[in-house]
Amino acid sequence: MTMTAEAATESVQAEPNDSRRNRGALDALIRLQSRFPVIQLLIALFAFLLGALTLNGFASANSIKTVLILSALVALAGVGQTLVVLIGGIDMSVANFLVVGAVMVTQLTGTYNISFIVAVAILIPSTLILGGFVGWLCHKFKISPLVATLAMGTFAIGLMQIQTSGMIAGSVPEWLGGLTSTQSTTLGLPFPPILVIWALVTLVMAVFIHRTVAGRRLQMTGANARAAQYSLIKVRRIWIVVFAFSAMLAAMAGIALAAFSGTVTTSIGGPYLFQSLAAVIIGGTAMGGPGDYTRTVVGAVMLTVITTVLIGHGLGEGDQQIFSGLIIIIAMVIYGRGRKLSDRV
Repeated sequence: MTMTAEAATESVQAEPNDSRRNRGALDALIRLQSRFPVIQLLIALFAFLLGALTLNGFASANSIKTVLILSALVALAGVGQTLVVLIGGIDMSVANFLVVGAVMVTQLTGTYNISFIVAVAILIPSTLILGGFVGWLCHKFKISPLVATLAMGTFAIGLMQIQTSGMIAGSVPEWLGGLTSTQSTTLGLPFPPILVIWALVTLVMAVFIHRTVAGRRLQMTGANARAAQYSLIKVRRIWIVVFAFSAMLAAMAGIALAAFSGTVTTSIGGPYLFQSLAAVIIGGTAMGGPGDYTRTVVGAVMLTVITTVLIGHGLGEGDQQIFSGLIIIIAMVIYGRGRKLSDRV
């Protein structure tokens, strides 16, 4: 059976049209992914469904609350890290400042017989000064943030150990534990306070990064610091402020971490350095941008759900690290192929 000339012409015309439609759909998906981490969200949903089907009680209300609380801890530890990455840096002092915050409101309140409020009032300016000094040092002398933040984190832990005579082993007040308890409520709502705090932080960060002049200047600094200076943006001031807030926000997240853990040790913040940084990278925030905190939130949820499912199926810590490492590599490959924010300015 032979094809007529007219049918052949229609077939040739239809093929390019189908190809154009496919390319159009792919381009639309890429544009959507550049605005919001759809793929990461879908992976998180798939992992949750897998857990619900294969693990007893995984989809229960208490289990979902626990996963959200764990996600909140990772995401809150990554607030400052997100801002630092957006300006092209990295903060390796997050783990130590988490410990500083936890120790300040647990152990030192008893050591110096001060209230929780007074401890927080001392914690905030202290961490702002330490973090801001790192930002100034890195920009002024072109020191790698990786090295400077590691040094400052060690310095901060040293200060705490001097206050505690070298022994960091605080216990959390019962009332503070309610901050992260699955049985706690907030203004009558069946959610623990940490989830409400997390939601408010997410909203504030979204508005700040995308809807304020300061947020736009921060993004411009990360995209092209020299061009930002020519635009009369005080780049050094931005570095100082960002690193100052990164230290302070990590210390405040340490309070929530202490409430969740119940006890405080020098190693309490270690896992959260890796997980918070992984959440930033997996979410799709690149060094110098583009990116935002919403991506970190999705990355934290995705990472937590996958890790919880892996633990439920009996995978050890080594297996989890391997799996998480593979996810980060894949994310870096995907986002490394995209256009940098500096190429768009």
